Amino acid sequence: MSIRSVVVVGAGVIGLMTARELARAGIDVTLIDRGSCAREASWAGGGIVSPLYPWRHGEAVTRLALWSQSSYILLAQELKDETGCDPELRQKGILMVDVHDEAEALSWGHHHYRPLTRVDRAFIQEKEPHINSAFESAMWMPEVASIRNPRLGRALRLSVELNPRIRLLENCAVEAFQLEGERVSGVKTASGEVLSADATVIAGGAWSGELMATLGFKLPVEPVRGQMMVFKAPVGLIDRIVMLDGRYLIPRSDGRILVGSTLEHVGFDKQTTEHARQSLYETALTILPDLAQYPVEHHWAGLRPGSPDGIPFIGAVPGCDGLYLNCGHFRNGLVLAPASTRLLGDLLLERTPIIDPAPYSVSGRLEQD
Repeated sequence: MSIRSVVVVGAGVIGLMTARELARAGIDVTLIDRGSCAREASWAGGGIVSPLYPWRHGEAVTRLALWSQSSYILLAQELKDETGCDPELRQKGILMVDVHDEAEALSWGHHHYRPLTRVDRAFIQEKEPHINSAFESAMWMPEVASIRNPRLGRALRLSVELNPRIRLLENCAVEAFQLEGERVSGVKTASGEVLSADATVIAGGAWSGELMATLGFKLPVEPVRGQMMVFKAPVGLIDRIVMLDGRYLIPRSDGRILVGSTLEHVGFDKQTTEHARQSLYETALTILPDLAQYPVEHHWAGLRPGSPDGIPFIGAVPGCDGLYLNCGHFRNGLVLAPASTRLLGDLLLERTPIIDPAPYSVSGRLEQD
């Protein structure tokens, strides 16, 4: 069946890029979200355009990440030119201090032809003279970038609004999927509107499992809370991402510095906690003691779409013709978004896939009631 129209459920970065990818291929897209565009995990994250400690991830994540990283420079410039909104991509590199598995890191970098080196205290202090002078060594990846994810979401939304092939419906929840036998032919909204399409894509982030449950499937995607803070600091206190023990500081172009993040299995609870606030604050000052002089401007929480081994579900749902998934990216939704959306477009439109789709296949990874 030739696909001419698609409903995308979920307008985070994954859903927005999916809609944009399909519309560019000549498909008419309806993009629907229960809330506002890019306001959940897409907004709440830090915007590092790399998996944290990339050598600790499997090949499935690495392949998507490497394809996506190389595409972000072009994407950021395209969005700025198209919408006037600058996503603020900063390719300044990352220092991962006091890493315990340096040999594995170096081996990964050699295998994947990535510039990753071990550096000493003098190098660290030369690059970031304000951070804690006690750090003796670090892994240095000069190509790693960060992007200001709220602005990326804003630019993507503007891009979608400018595209005549995309209809955007915000604050519009999906009540049910339209079924014709074993085929999903669209969705029914909470207001009663029926949105019919040749294909339906679930890109609902942490809520994707709940959506699939309405069709009798058990999708292993669950919310994992992450809390973060931002300091209102002057420009130049640090200039690049610095990581310690799984936590990180991310500088923005205006001087603000983000610190994150926690990993909490508490269901759909997005409340912040004093314990996390104190823990994040201590981490920030351990890395950058001068932050004690500056105020915490905001403390928030978001829900990541946790999945087994962090491997997303990308492709058709067996037994439900017309239904596709692009979800379950865990901590790497923004990192993997360009490759994930391109791969889904390839599969949906029967193009040659950019990478082997087998590791992300939905087949064999779902249970049916």
